[in-house]
Amino acid sequence: MIDLGALQRAAQEELETVRTNEGLESWRIKHLGRSAALMLFLRELAGMPLEQRKEWGSKGNAVRKELQELCEQRVPQSIDITQPGMRPNIGSLHPITRVKNDLNDAFKLLGFEVYDGPEISSEGYDFDALNFPPDHPARESMDTYWIKTKNSQSQGAKKLDLRPHLTGLSVRYMQTHTPPFRFVYPGRAFRSESTDAGHEQTFYQYEALVVDEDISLSGGKVLVYTILERVFGKQVTIRMRPGFFPFVEPGFEIDMQCLQCGGEKCSVCGDGWVEMMPGGPPHPNVLRAGGIDPAKWQGFYINIGLDRLAMMKYGINDIRLMHSGDLRFLRQF
Repeated sequence: MIDLGALQRAAQEELETVRTNEGLESWRIKHLGRSAALMLFLRELAGMPLEQRKEWGSKGNAVRKELQELCEQRVPQSIDITQPGMRPNIGSLHPITRVKNDLNDAFKLLGFEVYDGPEISSEGYDFDALNFPPDHPARESMDTYWIKTKNSQSQGAKKLDLRPHLTGLSVRYMQTHTPPFRFVYPGRAFRSESTDAGHEQTFYQYEALVVDEDISLSGGKVLVYTILERVFGKQVTIRMRPGFFPFVEPGFEIDMQCLQCGGEKCSVCGDGWVEMMPGGPPHPNVLRAGGIDPAKWQGFYINIGLDRLAMMKYGINDIRLMHSGDLRFLRQF
């Protein structure tokens, strides 16, 4: 037998010294938890004679009920208002999401529609419709993640892949819309390549396409300047150099001066410049694949590397941090 009266008095005296929620929970576990002396005593009553079990069971349950009521009454008093407050642990937007939202706002002001499409695409949209020749190296598994199907000989629309770029979405859009139009389409792309500070296997792109009867290269360049100025809040130095991409003619590599090092060379850029986007007028074959007459309509593509844009904006020196899930990194934004 135990002294239930002494046990109750000791618990009540100890409760008077509790000042925090953590302390109250510790008190509850000590006196009302599964391993508490009172609870062990009540479980042992099963082995006593019936008369003793009734007598001591009634007394023990009365003490347990009293302590439970005291604990519940103590809850509103357990917060010490003199203690410093705790900052709520809330989330925030990922840096890529922030930059994407900035771009969406900028393009909407210019009259662009925001478009979306599937991450699982096909050889038909990602290569055939974009004027990639049959033997182009980007079609190989070393660059593109192909999805295994029952028919290993599938081609075109039936040969599925994880989209290696977003440009195939432009053809989907053109097939269901009538020009003139201007739209953007942000999203993830997937590519089988080695990772380093400036390259990742899963990354975000942000494409824009304008199609109208009269589109000039100078107008496309002004568009690039305008968008980058909106994102960074200032004019940035860019360069447009010739580049070959099957879906544009002529094609350009559009680079911006590295904001990490000011063009002095670093691990992010290598030579002082960061490749931000390819661009140029859509190739006539791409317009035809979208059901648009290239003799009447012209256009201008830009394909922005969203991860790299976020790195420049927020001073991030390793693209792999973007998708690491490391809370120490994410809590900075």
